[in-house]
Amino acid sequence: MSGEATGAGALAGIRVVDLTDERAIYGAKLLADLGAEVLRPEPPDGDPLRRRGPFGRDEDGVEYSLWHAFFASNRRFFSVDPAQPGQLEQLLALIGAAQVLLVCDGGFCRGQLDLAALQQQHPALVIVDTSSFGPAGPWRDYLAPDLVAGALGGAVATTGDVDTPPLKTFGELNFMVAGAYVAIGALAALFAADATGRGQKAEISVHECIASCLEQVFMFYCYEHLLGREEGKVLPRRGALHWSDAYTVMNGKNGSIMVTPTPDFDAQLAWLIEEGVHDDLLDPKYQEPENLRLLILRVMEVLQNWVAGQDVEALFYAAQQRHAPYGWVQPLEKVAHNPQLEARNWYVPYRLGGLQTQAPGAPYRFSDTPWRLADYAEPSAVLADIGWESKP
Repeated sequence: MSGEATGAGALAGIRVVDLTDERAIYGAKLLADLGAEVLRPEPPDGDPLRRRGPFGRDEDGVEYSLWHAFFASNRRFFSVDPAQPGQLEQLLALIGAAQVLLVCDGGFCRGQLDLAALQQQHPALVIVDTSSFGPAGPWRDYLAPDLVAGALGGAVATTGDVDTPPLKTFGELNFMVAGAYVAIGALAALFAADATGRGQKAEISVHECIASCLEQVFMFYCYEHLLGREEGKVLPRRGALHWSDAYTVMNGKNGSIMVTPTPDFDAQLAWLIEEGVHDDLLDPKYQEPENLRLLILRVMEVLQNWVAGQDVEALFYAAQQRHAPYGWVQPLEKVAHNPQLEARNWYVPYRLGGLQTQAPGAPYRFSDTPWRLADYAEPSAVLADIGWESKP
């Protein structure tokens, strides 16, 4: 792969052993993309995640997993067979020379590793152990692919409209949320280890990670007596309408756009007055604090009637000029050519053998430690680099 900059990353000098599966691999990617040396052991028949689509082929017909290339970016791969003499010992020695170990319950080599013993032998080691439902409790042994995880974690229940069934979130968003927590846990423990010399073990539950992102669900459930909503403790599915009632996707002349009067109601009102479509929004009753929700509902109603007659693209750029955070809803195939993302160099080239493609870059931009992509190394290419002898 080729990236946008060179030089050491923010985590230069940190070695990570990555034994994650799809539940936590995004966390390993975040650490690797920050400049850590992340080594990813694979079973003898190859990482099963290499067989996940979508795929791309180079001119010679060699097929590559684009999914794996993205989520396993900046990794160094090698093969380990824990059943073969000496190879598990090699892996244990490598873990002992690392600062961070990322594992998943039921994942590759997890059954051969005694995490408590590793902590005792290497007190400064940071261990992040990810499971679907945590290491204890009645669901600890349940399997949970992304769809099941989202359903049981509550994310799916909030999707869809009041008269439709729940909808699956796009891609594997639930696992990406868990992966973000994996990276946060590792970074927090590394920070503590740097100060105290002692590592920690972080236990990441995908289930809890999903639930932590549903702030409105718990808020309405726990504070029903304060919010006084007619829906009660649990809001029904409500399509694109945010729980605050101040954000939703509206239909225009030739498409859809996410519209909100926040964060500046006065600026939005001034825009509507300029357009001559403010209707009764100047009524003094809307200035009373107790009528805030009534104001929001009325503003959204006025906006919906106005947006229905607008060209969506023109409206979006007009909103940009006014610093109004409208969001133009585009089909997936157009996102790759979004001018705002292109202006930010959001897409970067990925080189996979003879295949050249592009994918999203880093979700951040640092001035002193620029993000970069290293070449996509195959498993057999890195044993010498990490000082291991290849054994038959």
